[in-house]
Amino acid sequence: MALTDTFLRNYKPQGTDKKQADGDGLFVLLKANGGKWWRFSYRYGGKQKTLSMGVYPDIGLKDARERREAAKKLLAQGIDPGEQRKTAKAASQERAANNFRALGREWFDVWSNGISPGTAARAWANLERNVFPLLGDTPVADIAAKTILPVLRQMEARGVSNTVEKASTYISRIMRYAVQKGYAERDPVPDLRGALKKTTVKHFAAITAPLEVGKLLRDIDGYQGLPEVVGALRLAPLVFVRIGELREARWSDIDFDRAEWRYTASKTGTAHSVPLSRQAVAILESMRPISGEDKTGLVFPGRMQGKPLSDATINRALQRMGYDTGAQMTGHGFRAMARTLLAEELEFPPEWIEHQLAHSVPDALGTAYNRTKYLKQRREMMQSWADYLDRLKTGADVIPLRA
Repeated sequence: MALTDTFLRNYKPQGTDKKQADGDGLFVLLKANGGKWWRFSYRYGGKQKTLSMGVYPDIGLKDARERREAAKKLLAQGIDPGEQRKTAKAASQERAANNFRALGREWFDVWSNGISPGTAARAWANLERNVFPLLGDTPVADIAAKTILPVLRQMEARGVSNTVEKASTYISRIMRYAVQKGYAERDPVPDLRGALKKTTVKHFAAITAPLEVGKLLRDIDGYQGLPEVVGALRLAPLVFVRIGELREARWSDIDFDRAEWRYTASKTGTAHSVPLSRQAVAILESMRPISGEDKTGLVFPGRMQGKPLSDATINRALQRMGYDTGAQMTGHGFRAMARTLLAEELEFPPEWIEHQLAHSVPDALGTAYNRTKYLKQRREMMQSWADYLDRLKTGADVIPLRA
């Protein structure tokens, strides 16, 4: 006879395990301790097998019968329901293991190789504080635009627009990494375009007027401070790299024979070359007796053992010289200075300048930035730039000449 809910509710243990059939292979195993376990008995491949279907009353009689019918359908298709369950369980465990935090850690380990420690630390802090608490345990296969939007909206509500933009970039990179690994179908971040408030870009303060640049260079030459700080200040306008890259410059990356500094750009993670003018080489030569034997290999070591100059060192030096780093000039402003004057005063081609700034801007053929492109032209440009700065420093009348 078929089972009933009344029988199952009222059944009392009888000291031994007992089976009570419902039909078509479904039965309940009535345990001596009072437990009531659903089982489905079937044959597959000539073998008798049993499939567990849960415990009563968590799984009621109706649910147990529905599970039996689902198993019978699989058998009709030539599928072993027991093996199918194992496969589904393994897939579920794999999805759980490949959650956003796990893939984020994998991506970060790859991406941060060659990135400056400061940039890497800030990126990971952003993810840990803003992204992982909400997305970390979600399988990457389940992440969609609607999953990501609340994370960014929460940050947007705190008014940290720059952090929102960076977090969005990191999420997108992790999702693209998941696609490459085969754990996700696509990166949904582009679907969020227009869903968030537009951010106002705050540019770093920079001096770009030639006469004011001349005064700044004279002030730098007259600055009295630690030799490492003086050396970094004097080199910054000549190479106009990102300040973090300047602080972490290493002797092993500088080829004095070729007058070239090669390193990995912190922003793009690509190999970058800086042709060194005669003036830049002279400054580096003057640093050799100061830090050339430093065990860390840093050109500009800081006060803390094994660490480069701190983030704020250059800005503090500019402040001591009387410059407002909020409105006049910052360490990062040397890049804007070079970009403006190289284009407007010396009239060098913008693609040369962009390559020297290590901006990852594809050319007309879609070819992304590469280290050696326009290297010969950039070498001439960097020497012309250094000579131009020397003329500004001496107060000479500088007549722009087309490059």
